[in-house]
Amino acid sequence: MDLLSELIRTMRVGSANSRVIRHSGGRGLRFAGFAGSGFHIVLRGTCWLITEHQQPVELHPGDVVLAPSGAEHGLSNRPCALRELSVLMPVQPSPEPADFEFLCGAYRLTHGNAPQYLRSLPGLLTVSLDYERHPQLNALIELLEADVSSAVPGAGATVPALLDLILVHVLRRWHELNATEHAAPADTAIAAAVQQIHAAPQHQWTVARLSEAAGLPRTSFTRRFTEALGQPPMRYVTGLRLNRGAQLLRESDAPLATIAREVGYATEFAFAGAFRREYGISPGRFRRSGAAPVRIGGMSEDRAHTAE
Repeated sequence: MDLLSELIRTMRVGSANSRVIRHSGGRGLRFAGFAGSGFHIVLRGTCWLITEHQQPVELHPGDVVLAPSGAEHGLSNRPCALRELSVLMPVQPSPEPADFEFLCGAYRLTHGNAPQYLRSLPGLLTVSLDYERHPQLNALIELLEADVSSAVPGAGATVPALLDLILVHVLRRWHELNATEHAAPADTAIAAAVQQIHAAPQHQWTVARLSEAAGLPRTSFTRRFTEALGQPPMRYVTGLRLNRGAQLLRESDAPLATIAREVGYATEFAFAGAFRREYGISPGRFRRSGAAPVRIGGMSEDRAHTAE
């Protein structure tokens, strides 16, 4: 089971943005909270990560700040209180030397929230990437910096791909340093059930079938699943199905009825109703609000049924 890949797939539903920020003078910049996930990579100079309730953390070139679920924070050229920083305003970076310079990347979710797993992590993480062990990281960061620093053709395609790769490396590194699994439940019985959900979200899942896959009584399974994932089993199944549906709406031009069957709904009307409840918008409007989709091959036409 590779839930880290699923996390990245979930974030792709949002809009990918990146920019280089150079800061000189004053105290620093404050970043308002938002729905989604983002990171900063310090490129040059030193600065301090400022939060509401924690002590400032000094950052050096190569260090990364990760906001798994978009928590408010600031970057400053010296320790201070968060309230002392000004909210970042969108301006073109000056070519003049700066006190510190950093690369920002974020997936902003107009509809829905960051995945439950990311919301369960600390609000802000600091990570020192292992550039000697993974020299390709320097190349990824340089490519992203180059693409967002100038209006180059194809940046709309390369920026999301580079954000994916960098975010994966940052999360891997954090897990290595904190001796945790890659976003997988520590409860092996629950992990087995989650693996089956991810392998076939369109299956007619019920709590009884999932508890059987986990080898647990239904009551014990539901309790342990909720403790491990932060939500009941069928709520997790629904969230995964609708996220997969949102991805297909953004990344393909498949008909709504085909997408509905692909993610486990018997009809497009059942899918549309569940989608609206989850995202607060119809599937059609959601598709039109994103980039133009591209056709992807190999979509299954097998009939699937919803377990709701």
